[in-house]
Amino acid sequence: MKTGSSQIQSGDNRKTYKKIRCYLFIPATLALLQLNSCTNNPATHTPTLAADADNVGLVLPTGFAALKVADSTGNARHIAVNKNGDIFIKLEEPRQGKGIVVLTDKDGDGRADGRSSFADYGGTGIAIKNDFLYASSNTTVFRYKLDAKQQVTDPLHPDTLVSGLIDRGQHNSKSLTLDNNGNIYVNIGAYSNACQEKDRTKGSPGMQPCPILDSAGGIWQFKADAMHQGYGTGKRYATGLRNVVGLDWNQQTNALYVMQHGRDNLHDFFPELYDVKQAAELPAETMYKLSEGSDCGWPYIYYDQFQEKKMVMPEYGGDGKKEVTDKYENPVATFPGHLAPNGLLFYTGDMFPEHYKNGAFIAFHGSWNRAPEPQAGFMVAFVPFQNGVPSGKWEVFAKGFAGRENIAAPGDAAHRPCGLAQGPDGSLYVSDDKMGTIYRITYKK
Repeated sequence: MKTGSSQIQSGDNRKTYKKIRCYLFIPATLALLQLNSCTNNPATHTPTLAADADNVGLVLPTGFAALKVADSTGNARHIAVNKNGDIFIKLEEPRQGKGIVVLTDKDGDGRADGRSSFADYGGTGIAIKNDFLYASSNTTVFRYKLDAKQQVTDPLHPDTLVSGLIDRGQHNSKSLTLDNNGNIYVNIGAYSNACQEKDRTKGSPGMQPCPILDSAGGIWQFKADAMHQGYGTGKRYATGLRNVVGLDWNQQTNALYVMQHGRDNLHDFFPELYDVKQAAELPAETMYKLSEGSDCGWPYIYYDQFQEKKMVMPEYGGDGKKEVTDKYENPVATFPGHLAPNGLLFYTGDMFPEHYKNGAFIAFHGSWNRAPEPQAGFMVAFVPFQNGVPSGKWEVFAKGFAGRENIAAPGDAAHRPCGLAQGPDGSLYVSDDKMGTIYRITYKK
């Protein structure tokens, strides 16, 4: 894939340039269009955006450009953009007591010039659907009504849709998405690596059956308009998923797709079966298409992307060669191990070329346990789709977030992609939960 940069207008004089061009003499036939380009309603026009001179350090395909919307927002996890282009950011930990940041762009230059915050809880999940904002803590899902201006009407008193979800510290982010039939889907990650009797302990066997799956390790479905739901009123929609941070509803197939984080410690616990290189690369990070009742196999199996097989976990009698041929879901796409897919977005906009229409963008947060191999990830990948299935190999769409090629430890990365959102004009937004940077990626035809 070709890489390059596209600079639309850059430099410190961009605001002056914007102001001047609105007063230049122009033909009468263009007057109305020029007037519209000087208004502040991003939902009704696409302003001329000034890309950063170096695309904020990102390497993008030819024709694409990037600009920094904001930085230092906090540990920005998932994000949502309303019809007016305002950005809602869910912070993992509240900042100055507030866990949702709202960015506004009053002058239409693509950069935030207004910032406010509300909500007294941290977490990851956030989404907008049918004039409601949905957001989650690590135990609870809330809903806020949006007014005609797409602003939250009562930030102090949200509806409590779901509460009492399990949080034991590990894999506890309650990521969420919504379908078109009034349902909300919530990840409840497994508080375990491989459901061992003693978690992450060499020699400890896997529990059979795994008791964690009763309340975690899957996707739960709730009603998007019902109050005070919980395990007793919700439905376990899919199981056998160690941890899903990135998930999205595919509008073309009307189905739920998720990105699973694969297990750790293969060499640490089973050095006789896996060498350090295998442990750095296995198992695959996997994308699944789910339907009600899907079982993806955790903790009993993992997916080996090299053999293209579902393998029995060593805690359950596997030896790196013993496979499972049926019973569990097959992934629709696979990726290298330990890259940590934290965001998933199916692109439905019109700004990007046709190649990207209905395809999947994935934000890889970056690994922590690929030693002695270099850490990897720290990028946004793309998978082309046709009719709900991948139509080609995955490709790197945006890299450079980490700031350098060789990352020995995750803390060495300058930025770590986490959330993805699509703007009303078709721009792609990417959040960074290390430095709180919000990126906007555009395409100029």
